[in-house]
Amino acid sequence: MGTRSLTVFMDSFFSNSHGDKEIAVMYRQYDGYMSRHGAELAHFLTGSKIVNGYDKSDKNNFNGMPCLAASVIAHMKDGIGNIYLYPAATRNCGEEYIYFISQKNGDINIRVYDVYNNRDIFNGNPSDMLKKVKL
Repeated sequence: MGTRSLTVFMDSFFSNSHGDKEIAVMYRQYDGYMSRHGAELAHFLTGSKIVNGYDKSDKNNFNGMPCLAASVIAHMKDGIGNIYLYPAATRNCGEEYIYFISQKNGDINIRVYDVYNNRDIFNGNPSDMLKKVKL
């Protein structure tokens, strides 16, 4: 049995209020714990920024949250199984962890929620997550 996780991509651009709206959910069947999935996410996102528009020098940046979501999914998907794309607001897939990826003050933010213990276990930028999982 695998450690399932959901990665929820949030974007305030599509929201009618000041909060974020879910734009996509990526389901991971196994290796969803922070030392694996969290580390992969953090490694991929560290050093990147969310920009509005782009040029050829923006190889490590994302043109908005939809671009970031598509890039993360493309990076994680390496064959049949394990990584699946579900509609926004999907929950109750047997997930142990939920990773929320959003913008916070113009930077990429990752919040990790432990479903079984009903609490956040991380909330910060990708480089801080890498430090936490390497402890």
